[in-house]
Amino acid sequence: MSWFPLTGRRRQAMFAGAALLACPVLWFCAAMAQDARQLSTAEQAHIDEVLESVGRGRSIDQVAVSPDGKRLAWVEETNEGEEIRVAAMGELDKNQRVTAAAGTDESCDESEITWSPDSASMAFFSNCAREGGQPDLYLSHLDGSPVRRLTELHGYVDAPAFSPDGKEIAFLYVKGATRPAGALAAERPPAGVIGEDDIEIQRVAVTRVDADAPDAVEATPAKLHVFEFDWSPDSKSLAYIAADPPGENNWWVAKLYVQELGGAAKAILAPAEVSGPLHGLQIAVPRWSPDGHAIAFIGGLMSDQGATGGDVWMVSASGGEPRDVTPGRASTPAWIAWDGERHLYVDEIAGGDCRLIRLALGGDRDEPNTTAAASRTAFSFPGTVGDGRFEFSLSSTADRSLFVFRASTFDRPTEIYAVRPGAGSRAGSPMQLTHFNQGVAPEWGRSVSVNWKSDGFQVQGWLLLPKDYDPAKKYPAGSYPLLVEVHGGPSSAVVPRWARGDPLSPEAFSALGYFVLEPNPRGSYGLGEEFTQANRKDFGYGDLRDIVAGVGAVEARYPIDTGRVGLTGWSYGGFMTMFAITQTHRFKAAVAGAGISDWLSYYGENSIDQWMIPFFGASVYDDPAVYAKSSAIDFIKQARTPTLVVVGDRDGECPAPQSFEFWHALRDLHVPTELVVYPNEGHGFVNPAHRRDVLERAAEWFARYMPAGG
Repeated sequence: MSWFPLTGRRRQAMFAGAALLACPVLWFCAAMAQDARQLSTAEQAHIDEVLESVGRGRSIDQVAVSPDGKRLAWVEETNEGEEIRVAAMGELDKNQRVTAAAGTDESCDESEITWSPDSASMAFFSNCAREGGQPDLYLSHLDGSPVRRLTELHGYVDAPAFSPDGKEIAFLYVKGATRPAGALAAERPPAGVIGEDDIEIQRVAVTRVDADAPDAVEATPAKLHVFEFDWSPDSKSLAYIAADPPGENNWWVAKLYVQELGGAAKAILAPAEVSGPLHGLQIAVPRWSPDGHAIAFIGGLMSDQGATGGDVWMVSASGGEPRDVTPGRASTPAWIAWDGERHLYVDEIAGGDCRLIRLALGGDRDEPNTTAAASRTAFSFPGTVGDGRFEFSLSSTADRSLFVFRASTFDRPTEIYAVRPGAGSRAGSPMQLTHFNQGVAPEWGRSVSVNWKSDGFQVQGWLLLPKDYDPAKKYPAGSYPLLVEVHGGPSSAVVPRWARGDPLSPEAFSALGYFVLEPNPRGSYGLGEEFTQANRKDFGYGDLRDIVAGVGAVEARYPIDTGRVGLTGWSYGGFMTMFAITQTHRFKAAVAGAGISDWLSYYGENSIDQWMIPFFGASVYDDPAVYAKSSAIDFIKQARTPTLVVVGDRDGECPAPQSFEFWHALRDLHVPTELVVYPNEGHGFVNPAHRRDVLERAAEWFARYMPAGG
């Protein structure tokens, strides 16, 4: 499982009341251990510098170019909240705020931009005009006239999109929500009839732009939880990915539906029911072809909703056999957009970089012979790109002549870029449109891409150098410690991006004098679907060999102290940390964040058990042996590595009992260990104080058990 921290104050503020449901015993346990912290003043200062550099400058949450390419809008985080700015393309320094605040000085949040097809107006969510943090949908004609409120909602909202005719706006809506949709947010304390009471269902709601009064109609069935949707080109129907509730558990078995507005939903694709390579896998990003005859989507082995990756697939809008358009591609498509009837733009992860390609479709799109006849690279960027809607999604003009996105690298904070992918001297070269963060320098070391071989695979990863490391100097062997941080997922990838202040921040460890290796072992995105699927029914074995081989490759090239190599990770990375110390004594200290120690008991504890079957091949009740094979608890007597364990008390993805079980076993075996449980936190920690506390504890733990000269 990956960890995608919730972004935007609006999402956090809406559900702040839920944080009052604290568990005082767990908080007491966490607070008791704070006196054990022994970071030096200099180490504290390094952490302060990293966290301050993350907060310096301007943070861009979303960017959207108007369909005609004449204006650009973006969502920017300020001290008062999120606000929307709009400017003429080429004159971004002359931007103006678009708001429903009506002159109020109170803090509020406005985000989720969607342009009208004619580029004359823009809709967005705002909580500036209502008490209690509830957002509503507003419309601005961008001509100085007052914005108009389109809805009166009570719940969670997301992803607004104009219909192609500009008459309606659809959006995702969880009426009466008590928490954000999805499994990352903190679960509610269990009470009532489990699995039946208070199930929250996300539906598509639709509002008319010209309605006389604020109104919205829930358009999709009451018994279907919708994850993503797309308008048909004639504005009469929707295509959407949906599953029976509860939504946070059933995304992995979701189907593709089409539905005429006011009509019945029709499932046109169920991966569990098809034969071939898509059987039992996941689908995302449905995109209706301009003629309405076909729907393209991403299909593949995915461990997390929102972390999309696989091949590009096609299916007739009336149903039928799906066709893999990009079989055998040595990269991972993550987002798609049509360009006319015979081409698709695809944003993909390629060996740790982000790359936009243009696929030319061959064959008949309504027949099984559809293929990608040719592809052309529009641009490649050595960092993380996206427009803020989905992972790696881009904003573009209606004619696809211009793509706009925000982007960052390990070394450069977020700015807005544009690229013209067509022919011409400027084609394929991203243009930096803003310099909001000019002068903001990283407080950590440089990054380099590293490659190595393991079991016949070519594996890639990223290495952060220590802040004070000079590649031009000659250092004695064993001069620096190394930390290995394993990403979540496993279907995910480390792609260069500016620091986010994560609880186990690799940038902070770089500032503290560590080399930090962030590997993309088998199971990761970036090297094709075969590589992503290479750890099915093999968790902790082949991927651990890849990681250990990466450690050897780094030790061969850099002055690493082989006696000071540590391991850490969150979610799937937490599992890998727990499992690795039962398989090897290569690591001298470890920090496991939100990990999994026993796959058998985990199956019955988590709120997302459906994700496991594609990876393990069967339920735990049908094949317990394949789950036991990868359970750290079954090999716990081989563990010798001092391990700090941290988890949120309301984590539905990797529940706290998994961490309790692991900590208890290590303590019983007299292996140095400590467990810290954080109150009111789900899988992705949102409380800045908790994030910092995890980071400081981890830094102290590695310093204690991997001391210089030790």
